[in-house]
Amino acid sequence: MAEVLFQFDTPLPVTDGPSYLPRACGREAENELWEGWIEFLPDDGSAVLRSRRETLQPNREALLYWATGLTPIYLEGSLDRTLEPRPQRTAEPSPVQPVYSAPAPEPRHER
Repeated sequence: MAEVLFQFDTPLPVTDGPSYLPRACGREAENELWEGWIEFLPDDGSAVLRSRRETLQPNREALLYWATGLTPIYLEGSLDRTLEPRPQRTAEPSPVQPVYSAPAPEPRHER
């Protein structure tokens, strides 16, 4: 089951768009490793965005350590990467549980 690991308190501004409040989320993956991603909650009530998988850790404790060590620069980069392709969106953010149960899928590259 996915969970919010860490809620950041500084919003990330975007030119010509809402500011986003990031939160690190994670879950145990199918391979028994733990994967982490970031959800971005907009301040204008629009849809919550999520990154693709940002990390893969051996256990929950390592994932929590990763989440608590994220810097503002890293979060800005993650938001930029999330906004590059069409973002994965959902309707309502939840203050207690993550909106998504997994990170966004990796883009498929056609040959």
